Amino acid sequence: ALAIPPAWTDVWICPFQNGHLQATGRDARGRKQYRYHERWRTGRDGAKFERLIEFAGVLPVIRERCDTDLVRTGLPREKVLAAVVRLLETTLIRVGNDEYARLNKSFGLTTLRTRHATVTGTQIRFKFRGKSGRQHEVGLTDRRLAAVVRRGQELPGQEIFTYVDEAGEPRDVASDDVNDYLREISGADVTAKDFRTWAGTLLAYRALRALAPDPDDKAARRNVVDAVRFTSERLGNTPAVARRSYVHPAILEAYLEGSIGSALLQAAEEQVQPPPTQDTDEEASVVALLRDRIQSQASPA
Repeated sequence: ALAIPPAWTDVWICPFQNGHLQATGRDARGRKQYRYHERWRTGRDGAKFERLIEFAGVLPVIRERCDTDLVRTGLPREKVLAAVVRLLETTLIRVGNDEYARLNKSFGLTTLRTRHATVTGTQIRFKFRGKSGRQHEVGLTDRRLAAVVRRGQELPGQEIFTYVDEAGEPRDVASDDVNDYLREISGADVTAKDFRTWAGTLLAYRALRALAPDPDDKAARRNVVDAVRFTSERLGNTPAVARRSYVHPAILEAYLEGSIGSALLQAAEEQVQPPPTQDTDEEASVVALLRDRIQSQASPA
């Protein structure tokens, strides 16, 4: 069953049972909504997960270029985009969408207003309403990022992430600018959304490594539920969304099979609450696990 909400208007239903787009309509606020076929959605999510290995491979290049662009003088476009990308990785705030900001008054990095950030020395605190009305309050300490945010707040206009063009005019950046920058500096087809998918997979891996493997199947599955819940809290999603769209299933399968190592000293909560850190050894372990799972699934039985 499609389970179309009764409040929808202008409803269209696909005449074909296997069509990838099953229905469209407008919700109570006039926003167009979509219902996709479960198999198509599963295939789309699977393709997104397959991209993770490529994303992890170019992540060091992205980080290095951001380091270079963040030390540029003034407030050029590359410096502001590098700041947004660094914040994508360290805060896991969504990239943002102009339409959502306008219609829903919900914000992401590229649509944050000057009122949404407070800068004190090298400390930044973001406080804003995000997707689905969820309130976010995120803090971090970074000298270069604090300088970019502070200077953006001083420029004319409402948006924080604003650069100064060659004519000396302020220009705000959008999500498309961020994605173009990522493709340009990485040479790969990566987007801002890949940061959250990678972080969700990495956070779940950390949480499960902090839980001792349990020979009891029910207990092991409870641990998986806990790890997904911890990850969803960090991402600002429901556990169902985090499991379906942000945690690579190979991580959960490996834990249930006992392939993820024994307990660490830190509790799972301590592992997932801080922003993800650049632990390249850990990242390499996750990539190796994903490659191994993909190869084993591709091999004939």
